[in-house]
Amino acid sequence: MSDEESYELLGFDNVLLPVGDLAEAVAFYERAGFTVGYRLDEAGIAQLKIGAETPGILLRTEEGLRHRPPHWPSPRIWLEVPDARVAARRLAAAGIAPLDEVIQGATGWTVELADPWGNVLGLTDYTKRPALARRS
Repeated sequence: MSDEESYELLGFDNVLLPVGDLAEAVAFYERAGFTVGYRLDEAGIAQLKIGAETPGILLRTEEGLRHRPPHWPSPRIWLEVPDARVAARRLAAAGIAPLDEVIQGATGWTVELADPWGNVLGLTDYTKRPALARRS
C-alpha cells in the first residue's frame, strides 16, 4: 500500500462476544429477547440479529471460558430500544437481573445486563431526544 492509498471504514460487520457454552448462551439471549439469525454449532458460533441491520452480535464459543462476573471497567455494547424501562421490566420477567437500576441520561434511559460470561450489553432509548432515534 502506498502512502497515497487509504482505507475507509464502511460500517460494522459483527461484534464478537466470547461464551463458554453456545447452547446456554443462545438460550440466555433468546430469554433476553434476541432473535438468532443463524447458528453453526460445528463452528461454535451463533449470530444474534439486531433490528433490520445486517451486522449482529456473534456469539463465539471459547474453550474453557467459565461463568464470571463482568470486569469493571469493561467494554459495553449498547443497543437502541424504543423504551429501556419497558426492556428492564421484560428482562426482569424473564429472570434476567440488570446490573443496576435503569439510569437516566441526556438522551433517555438505559438498562445494562451481563451474560453468564461477563459480557455487558446496554439497552438504551432516545425518549428524551426522539429526533436522534432510529425510525421503527
